Amino acid sequence: MTGFSRRHFLSLTGSAAAAALSGGANAAMGPNDKFDLVIKGGDVLDPSQSLRGKRDIGIRWGVIEAIENEIPAARASKTIDASGKLVTPGLIDLHCHVYPYGSAIGIPADELVQFQGTTTVVSAGDAGVNNLAALRRFIVAQTRARMFAFLHIANNGLSAFPVAELYNIDNAQVEACAMALAENPDFLIGVKVRMSENVIYKHGLEPLKRGIQACEMCGWPAKMMVHIGGVETGALMSDILNLLRPGDVLTHAYSGAPNNAGAFTNIVQDGRLLPAALAAKQRGVIFDVGHGGGSFDFTVAEVAIPGGCTPDTISSDIHVFSGNSPSMPYLPNVMSKFMAMGFTLEQVVAMATSAPAKIINRAPKIGTLQLGAPGDVAILDVVEGPVTFVDTRNNKRDGKVLLKPVQTVINGVPFGRPYQSPFAVR
Repeated sequence: MTGFSRRHFLSLTGSAAAAALSGGANAAMGPNDKFDLVIKGGDVLDPSQSLRGKRDIGIRWGVIEAIENEIPAARASKTIDASGKLVTPGLIDLHCHVYPYGSAIGIPADELVQFQGTTTVVSAGDAGVNNLAALRRFIVAQTRARMFAFLHIANNGLSAFPVAELYNIDNAQVEACAMALAENPDFLIGVKVRMSENVIYKHGLEPLKRGIQACEMCGWPAKMMVHIGGVETGALMSDILNLLRPGDVLTHAYSGAPNNAGAFTNIVQDGRLLPAALAAKQRGVIFDVGHGGGSFDFTVAEVAIPGGCTPDTISSDIHVFSGNSPSMPYLPNVMSKFMAMGFTLEQVVAMATSAPAKIINRAPKIGTLQLGAPGDVAILDVVEGPVTFVDTRNNKRDGKVLLKPVQTVINGVPFGRPYQSPFAVR
């Protein structure tokens, strides 16, 4: 240690830290280095880079390190044979309910992976201010799937379901909501509000106005996610649409659920698309499917979509009740329904990968298989043959393709088989 001063040591460690932060500490792979995992021979479809074709995907240290026509078997520590399967970026579910124990309808996100192929999930208003910390500390911290959230404008979130959270408008406290947004910009996307009559009673636009106010007070560009379906009046539906800002999310966009009196008051009324819906779409409001157990109607979509209100994102609205409904709103199944309506495989994959990644401000880091992205991959069967799909109002449509999850990889580690080593650190 002669001639090696403390100052010299600190200067060296500082240089090392700077190199690490700049990426200079990451050694490039040598020709004989092994990948931790190679997904071989799949039909790779990545809309984020307009990629389609048979490829091998090499993952090392949890990130996509190579996409090549062929990676030699000798360079793989572990291999998944994806021959004959579709390989996409890990699916992103923009609207689901993944807060078990804190929300009355939540399912553990990791339990959904084998049924959905989801590597990233967004909790759609499960938590309000009062139970957000528990979601973050006790659920997100123990979940392998990536998780983000829309914060409910109601302090109690969905903890009281099926009791309506906004019959008492005092549950919607703007300042508290804005403070929670300000304190959690890395985790929260914005504010969720349910605008159905059976949730907000006779409060009209007030819950939405409070949500927007919280978004605008928090200090960063938070988005609204607005649930519709059974709005109190047809006129109120137009008023809701007119308040939405570019980048806000209209979820359950194709809901056919009636209001308390049995009237149909959503974006399609009397068989016609509301002009306010088309105007919202044209100014940049995001139209999200949010299928759920009561919120997707083929007959609404078949008017709205040709009228110019195409979906931007496909999401499941999966929860403990919708998951047991005949409409089967698991994300790949919902994607398949839109293929039956004429959308291409490339389009439905984009609406469940690169499109939601942009909305949650995580593109191009997730929803992609680009080099350097996290090793999040979905492997699916594309089952061809007659299939009948059911919406949430028992309308049926025939299709020719069904997407079925086979295997999911998060951060380079597979779920299910093949099982990871019990001592694996990544």
